[in-house]
Amino acid sequence: MPLEYMDTPPSQPFANVPWPDRYQTLTEATSYPLLKAFYQAGCCDANTPLSQVPMVAIDFETTGLSATEHSIISVGLVPFTLEGIQLSAARHWLVKPKLALHQTSVTIHGITHADLEQAPDLVDILPELLGCLAGRLPVVHYRDIERPFLDVALLHRLQEGIQFPLLDTMAIEAHLHPNRRPNFWQTWRGKKPLSIRLSDSRLRYGLPHYAAHNALMDAIATAELLQAQIAHHFGAQTPVSDLWL
Repeated sequence: MPLEYMDTPPSQPFANVPWPDRYQTLTEATSYPLLKAFYQAGCCDANTPLSQVPMVAIDFETTGLSATEHSIISVGLVPFTLEGIQLSAARHWLVKPKLALHQTSVTIHGITHADLEQAPDLVDILPELLGCLAGRLPVVHYRDIERPFLDVALLHRLQEGIQFPLLDTMAIEAHLHPNRRPNFWQTWRGKKPLSIRLSDSRLRYGLPHYAAHNALMDAIATAELLQAQIAHHFGAQTPVSDLWL
């Protein structure tokens, strides 16, 4: 996860976007070969059951929360399905930011200037990164990080952004717990807000504690959380369009 984000997902948690049609349009519109190949790999039909959807959990460590002002410094991802997580195919990269690190971010994620001195630029890992994402549905915890940060990063480097559907485990938790914030009287009586952060959400499903602020570990934690959410609250036959964004 990036620097501490708000425990509040964006409004309208799910949106039934016609992603296969959008991919076709984007394939025809893009001029960058790697992006064209990414879109040509397509995405699943809206009615596909979640049990048949190949997914990839992805997490970024960043220097802040604003995609237009801050940078990606670490990428972690792991392919998975509802049946299992492909740890052998997991990937983790450090990438050099455009601006120097701030001490606050170093304190949180532990990635230092020395760690990034020999790190590649994001564009150097882009072929492998897009190859890992192609044909799979990305899964994140808090959608205001991975999709906008990658979009802006590619706009700066390629003059083209990127679009893709995703599942957001934080949005799912928000949907499941609409009354997580106590009202005035509940607060006065001592009731605490229910956290939908990644680690706290995992605790509700009996999942083990993992150290936070490592992109690969957070990606694995997100994959496990989605598996638990579907098993407890939805079902393997739930159409992917019920939850994607």
